[in-house]
Amino acid sequence: MNFIRILFRNLLKGPSTDPFPFGETFTPKGLRGRIAFDESKCSGCRMCEHVCAGGAIRFDESPEGLQFTLWHNSCTFCGLCEHYCIPRAIHLTEDWHLAHKQEDKYRMIEQGTVAYLACASCGERFIPPSDALLEKVYGGNSAALTELSRLCPDCRRGLSASRLNTPGAGL
Repeated sequence: MNFIRILFRNLLKGPSTDPFPFGETFTPKGLRGRIAFDESKCSGCRMCEHVCAGGAIRFDESPEGLQFTLWHNSCTFCGLCEHYCIPRAIHLTEDWHLAHKQEDKYRMIEQGTVAYLACASCGERFIPPSDALLEKVYGGNSAALTELSRLCPDCRRGLSASRLNTPGAGL
């Protein structure tokens, strides 16, 4: 008759499992779920594309800038892209609700455009370093860094070299 006591105790405690999929359930802290991309922080280094184990990330050049595309169906959620993204443009969220119909598989993507900027000196279009990258690398953003970040790599190199050769002029 011991089993009757256990049966009543379990009936009084209620269900011991989550009601999912009929109700919400908990999300473990630190779960690697849907990937979010912040194009304002991206500097177009393409390291995420290089380290992506599943080949889920691709950059394409367009007239507006670099087109970032990530296919969630190919992503292995390993987190390498987030780990190697210095300005933290890629972030793995705790959103694991990625179930979808087969017909929606090509819409399970994350996209963004890293816009080109015209060089302040020569007008050549280039991908400027993001403020997040300048903050991470130089620990802040000064007027001199802002001026240099608005120049293409060739003009930046030329300006830096001319300042080095000018006595009394700092970078």
